[in-house]
Amino acid sequence: MKKIIFPGIALIAVCYAFGRFSYGLFMPEISEALHLNDAASGAINSGTYIAYCLSLLTAPMLINRKGHHYVIQLAGISAVLGLTGIALSQNAWVLAFSVFLAGLSTGWASPALGNTVNAELAPDLQARGNSWINTGTSFGIVISGPLYWLFTDYWRLTYILFAVIGVVVLLWNRRVIPATKTLPCTKSLWTCMKPTRPGSALLMACLLTGVSSAIYWTFARNFLTDEKGASDSEAVLFWIVMGVMGILGGCAGRIIERIEIGWSYRIGILLLAISLGVILLPSMAASLISAIIFGSTYIFLTSVFIVWATRLFSPNVSIGISLAFLALGAGQFLGSSMAGYTIEVFSNTTAFLAFAVLGLFGLLIRVK
Repeated sequence: MKKIIFPGIALIAVCYAFGRFSYGLFMPEISEALHLNDAASGAINSGTYIAYCLSLLTAPMLINRKGHHYVIQLAGISAVLGLTGIALSQNAWVLAFSVFLAGLSTGWASPALGNTVNAELAPDLQARGNSWINTGTSFGIVISGPLYWLFTDYWRLTYILFAVIGVVVLLWNRRVIPATKTLPCTKSLWTCMKPTRPGSALLMACLLTGVSSAIYWTFARNFLTDEKGASDSEAVLFWIVMGVMGILGGCAGRIIERIEIGWSYRIGILLLAISLGVILLPSMAASLISAIIFGSTYIFLTSVFIVWATRLFSPNVSIGISLAFLALGAGQFLGSSMAGYTIEVFSNTTAFLAFAVLGLFGLLIRVK
């Protein structure tokens, strides 16, 4: 089990935390160095969502034809090239292409690793395996946060270091992940991707979770610094705490085994809404409590979605994971735009409370 889980965690850390989320952390410094305005920086960041959706759509086809081992290598190469390009970029066009390239890795990595778990681990270990691999994002955030503190003004050096770590992780996965041929979709790929009624419930749950969590990922740090007067150091501490607590999401597999997917999902939705409300309380301690709840709950919920998808779409688990994460990404894309508009028209307080209530509508979804 460890032979599959550890390199999988490392690959998710490189693709998600380094390749996708680190740009938002270093965006002020990168924008200043390349003379980018807020509109250009935001447009470049949105490229990660587009790349994520495109790679999720192509992942099932690639896995069906080439196997998950090939797609894992593709994800690692894409992340390394993207990170290297960001480090060396001298203008907005090179930066945008590099951010897009790094973003592609995320949509390929998750379905390929989910397929690997399904092929290599015994059925009673698959939920735990998928849950722990999913915590790679949190491990990566724990690494990127302190690096931001240490090398704030040397972001190019940090991205070179990210790329070097990516090369090591790529070679590690290439060596230890078996090149097992996956069971192909016996019908046309589009027929296999068509969700059943229970599958539609999963996609709606992912969409609502993506929408409600988007305000936290996009505006929580700005809310701390602009509204609550937090320093940059406190904001980065908030980011690190959120990452550390996300590691607890690795326990999702055992929790699902004990209380089943339905209750796991409902508890996760409730805690996610609570975290959006707690951050509004007027103290830094409340903000850190919110980070603890959100960090652990978000990774927990995405692990629930992975396990839910693998059970509904077996044996074509890469299709289920791709569709679930595509719905989650679409929700975050929509939610980010909606959150910005709500904050501008009303206030941060109104927006966070509204998105908390919106997320609670997920409790109406029947889990089968």
